Amino acid sequence: MEIATFAGGCFWCTEAVFLDIKGVDKVVSGYIGGSTKNPTYAAICTGTTGHAEAIQITFNPAEVAYEDLLEIFFATHDPTTLNRQGADVGTQYRSEVFYHSLEQKEKAENYISLIEKEKLYDKKVVTKVSSATVFYPAEDYHQNYYNQNSSQGYCQMVIAPKLEKLRKYYKSKLK
Repeated sequence: MEIATFAGGCFWCTEAVFLDIKGVDKVVSGYIGGSTKNPTYAAICTGTTGHAEAIQITFNPAEVAYEDLLEIFFATHDPTTLNRQGADVGTQYRSEVFYHSLEQKEKAENYISLIEKEKLYDKKVVTKVSSATVFYPAEDYHQNYYNQNSSQGYCQMVIAPKLEKLRKYYKSKLK
């Protein structure tokens, strides 16, 4: 098993996307990239901790390639908006890949170069690629959030469309 860590705005959204991918064993919502030890959701929301809302994925590389995870990550959030995703604004909602090996770093940088070269987005990709630091799991009520709250307005308006896109374009990668 390997670990991938992505920050793509609200962790409820990114978690919901990756839970359905073949080869993904576990997805944990949490915080990474800042200086505050043992941050809370309330502290993260202030934007002063330096942490991003992120997910940590445990996956089997024999079943799903890291490159596939990168492709899905970039396809299901906007990597061209600095410190925001939709209505969520602040450094805690930044787009960032946290690598766990030099191989992951290289693959992430190469993927960003490829999508820039192919001009998949009208604007420049602002996703940072950084070495993974301590990952702090979020509070229990944030884990598996969409599946436990799918009828909530935010889930219907923001997360459900991402899942529809995933099911439409990545059907072969789903469990």
